[in-house]
Amino acid sequence: MVTLADGLSGGEVAGLIVAVFWGVLVCFIGYVLIRLGNVVGETGKLVAGVTDETVPLLTEVRTSVIHVNAELERVDAITANVQSITHNASALTAVFAATLGSPAIKVAAFTYGVRRAMGERNEKDIRKRVQQERKAQKASRKAAKRGTAL
Repeated sequence: MVTLADGLSGGEVAGLIVAVFWGVLVCFIGYVLIRLGNVVGETGKLVAGVTDETVPLLTEVRTSVIHVNAELERVDAITANVQSITHNASALTAVFAATLGSPAIKVAAFTYGVRRAMGERNEKDIRKRVQQERKAQKASRKAAKRGTAL
């Protein structure tokens, strides 16, 4: 056997290195397992928190959906009423057009024709007067030129 005074053999040094390596490896694995335990614990807390928050949130969403459905039913009723009113207005328009529309159109067309005829007559009268005034002005200019030329 070799004592410390004689020194260590190569196999003993190799055994010592392996023992130190295994000791460091065990410490590192222990540290990793402790950290992993902390992560798993925090994950458990996070899942518990999410569960605690999700249940009331789902209850609120359910309540909101119920209220939205109730409002949609009201909107459907309003839409049905508007459709009924539109149908009634259409029917009333058709009745008006059938009973009063044709005579009213005839009266309007007759009135338009009379106004147009009167307008053309007035326009012709105005053109005649304008031409007569031009002729009179032309004649007075000629007479004025003759009077100044004499």
